[in-house]
Amino acid sequence: GNLSGLDKSSLKELKSRKLLASKQDKYFVISRGANYSAQRKEQVKDITLEVVDKYMDIDSNAWNGPEIKKYNFNAKGQTLSHGALHPLMKMRTEMRRILLDMGFEEMQTNRYVESSFWNFDALFQPQQHPARDAHDTFFLDQPHSAEVITEKYAGYMQRVKATHTNGGYGSIGWRYDWKESEAKKNLLRTHTTAVSSRTLYKLAQMKPFKPSKYFSIDRVFRNESIDATHLAEFHQVEGFIADYDLTLGHLLGVIAEFFKRIGIPDVRFKPAYNPYTEPSMEIFGKSAERDEWIEVGNSGVFRPEMLEPMGLPPNVKVIAWGLGLERPCMIATGVKDIRTLFGPRVDINMVKHFPIVRYDEAKPVQEQKKGFKDM
Repeated sequence: GNLSGLDKSSLKELKSRKLLASKQDKYFVISRGANYSAQRKEQVKDITLEVVDKYMDIDSNAWNGPEIKKYNFNAKGQTLSHGALHPLMKMRTEMRRILLDMGFEEMQTNRYVESSFWNFDALFQPQQHPARDAHDTFFLDQPHSAEVITEKYAGYMQRVKATHTNGGYGSIGWRYDWKESEAKKNLLRTHTTAVSSRTLYKLAQMKPFKPSKYFSIDRVFRNESIDATHLAEFHQVEGFIADYDLTLGHLLGVIAEFFKRIGIPDVRFKPAYNPYTEPSMEIFGKSAERDEWIEVGNSGVFRPEMLEPMGLPPNVKVIAWGLGLERPCMIATGVKDIRTLFGPRVDINMVKHFPIVRYDEAKPVQEQKKGFKDM
C-alpha cells in the first residue's frame, strides 16, 4: 500500500518489528546514440610506425585506414610494478635530515671490514675484553690481518700499546701484554664507533684543532643468535661533538634536543659502564601510552686514554651518543619480529605502502609519539 503518509518514527517502528521491509528497484533505459551501428567498426587503438606505413598516404597526407579511436585522458592506466625505499631507509633519511639540521657533518661509513685496531684498540678496549671473542664478533679468514696499519700508523700504534700496557694521561692502563698481531686481525665492524675513531684521528692531525660535529648511520655486524629481536646485522645511529672543555651538561643538552626532534621529548639518564667512555650513561625515554621509561640509547664522554694518543689537545673533550635504527622502525611499522622487517621474510607490500617518515614539530606531542608506545 501507500505509506507516504507515515512519518519517519512510525516507519522506523514498523521496521524494528519486522512488519515492514524496504525494497529498491533499479532500472536502466538504453537508446541508440549518434554513433550507433548494427555492425562492429574496426578502430585503430595504437598509432605505430607499421600502422602509419599501412594506412597513411605520404603524397597526399591523407589517412586511408579505419577510424582512430579517441584517447580517454580520464581513464586510469594500468598499475605498474615499481621499486620502493625500505622503511629503514626512509627512517634513516629522516634521522640524517635532523642531524644535518643540527649542524652535524656525515662521516664516511663505507668500511664494513675493519681492523681490530680501529674497532677496539684505538677505543682503549682491552684485547681480552669479551666483546672481542669469536662468539660475539665475525673475524675474517681472508684477508686475515691488516698489514698496512703497522706501516701507516706505526707511531700511533706504539702510543696505543703504551697506554694499554702501562697507562698514561692520568690512567694506569690495563696492565697486560698488548699484541700487535691481535690488533691487526680483520673483522666485520661491530659498531660505528670504529668510524668515529678514524674520524677523530684525522681531526687530531689537523693543526690547529678545529671543533667539529659528526654523525654516522650505517650497518654493523654481531655474532648474535637470531631471534625475534636480534639479527646478526643491524643499523646504528651515532653522533659526537669534539670541542674545548665540553662537560657532561653539554652532552645532556644535545641528547635532549636530538630525542625531542625524533618525537621523544622526555628523557632520563642512568649511569653505565663502557670501556671507552667515562662517564657513561644509558638513555631512557618516557612512553606516555605505557606510562613507563624505556631504554632508547647509550652515551658518554670519550676517555683521555683514547683521545690523547691520537694527538688531540688535553683540554679537548668529545661527547657522544648512539642508538639503534631497527627498534623505532619496528614500532612505526607495527612489526613484532625483526626478521619480518629486515631479511628474506620482509613483506613487499609493507615496503611499498609504508609512508615517508617525518617527525613534524607542528604536530601535537601525542601524535609525534604515535609509534613509541610499544618500544
